[in-house]
Amino acid sequence: MQSRTDTSAPVTAADVDAAADRLHSVVRPTALEFSPRLSLLTGARVYLKREDLQSVRSYKVRGAFNLMTGLDADARRTGVVCASAGNHAQGVALACRSLEIPGRIYLPRNTPRQKRNRIEHHGGPWVELHLVGSTFDEAAEAAAADATSSGRTLVPPFDHPLVIAGQGTIAREILDQLGEPPALVVLPIGGGGLAAGVTQYLAERQPGVRVLGVEPAGAASMTAALAAGRPVTIDTIDPFVDGAAVRTAGSLTSAILRTHDVPVRTVAEGHICTEMIELYQNEGIITEPAGALAAAAVTDPDAAPLPVQAGDAVVVVVSGGNNDLSRYGEIVERSLVHQGLKHYFLVNFSQEPGALRRFLDEVLGPDEDIVLFEYVKRNNRETGPALVGIELARAADVSDLLHRMAQTPLEIERLDPGSVSFRFLT
Repeated sequence: MQSRTDTSAPVTAADVDAAADRLHSVVRPTALEFSPRLSLLTGARVYLKREDLQSVRSYKVRGAFNLMTGLDADARRTGVVCASAGNHAQGVALACRSLEIPGRIYLPRNTPRQKRNRIEHHGGPWVELHLVGSTFDEAAEAAAADATSSGRTLVPPFDHPLVIAGQGTIAREILDQLGEPPALVVLPIGGGGLAAGVTQYLAERQPGVRVLGVEPAGAASMTAALAAGRPVTIDTIDPFVDGAAVRTAGSLTSAILRTHDVPVRTVAEGHICTEMIELYQNEGIITEPAGALAAAAVTDPDAAPLPVQAGDAVVVVVSGGNNDLSRYGEIVERSLVHQGLKHYFLVNFSQEPGALRRFLDEVLGPDEDIVLFEYVKRNNRETGPALVGIELARAADVSDLLHRMAQTPLEIERLDPGSVSFRFLT
């Protein structure tokens, strides 16, 4: 392997170049596509780096293969082990089959079936799957214990120099394809392998290019690590953005981002869902939640504008497209709730003819629809509480709806989207 020119850095641009040489026969250069929608929104020239078109539908194969191709004969015979939320596992699985290395893969139990099926497809008889716990971190503990007891090589999803270098090959592709240094590269962050590799390469090869990292608001482990000056474990995470839901950011990755003073933003899960829908309806791109994370930062109405000038070139990495279509119901739901277009209420109806009709006449406006009506229970003959979902045409209409509800004699409770009752009942 090529030696590093700067031994003080965990990963260098030379490491990334060496990784690109190793990966040329396995990793396909993915498209860099101009986005009229995002360009119009920002005033910049925005390009989408389509890692969802990679052989395993995400960039993760770059890091996994870069590490595994360097294993010696004994390590290959013994095999590898990894933990993943799904995409890293697909990269490891493809590498296992390509290099004929047996692998054990640990996944959270809530990993979408689509990802599990793709792992088995890519790995074939060379991999075995184990479902453990409900988060990536629980799967990672099981994988580490297996590596210790079995002697298998652990293939980390982000916090390893060879993995970081492999992910960083995206930066080299961007520079080659764009033909000019972009003003800004926007990247999703889970554990930070992609952001660290791209940041280090650009810092050495094109130091004028800025990098912006993006995390889901419910799993902002890199934000916590940068604030503390070291990786910290956050208490709770929202696992919805499964490809980026990590409790503890990497030590190497956070150190690289801290060294280069990379800013990191968070985006609400509901807005990520809205951007997934926009990418599908406008660009025809099916992404997973983590795959839409970087683009969601560009379109987030609650975020500061991107630090670019009109006409600047901006590259947004679409990191993955492994989405289970059965999740789209939840995606649409989260989007509507986040935009303030869908609201839930507990309404205590009197059990008499015409009660629902009076609710429709006195409470519901002409552009408002009941999209859910379900009795929670009937505990007596006089009243029955019902869960009522109402969809609005405009978010601002909710104030009029609440005013009309306050004027009725009905007992009505609004469910807060952040409450336990909301999560339990909806």
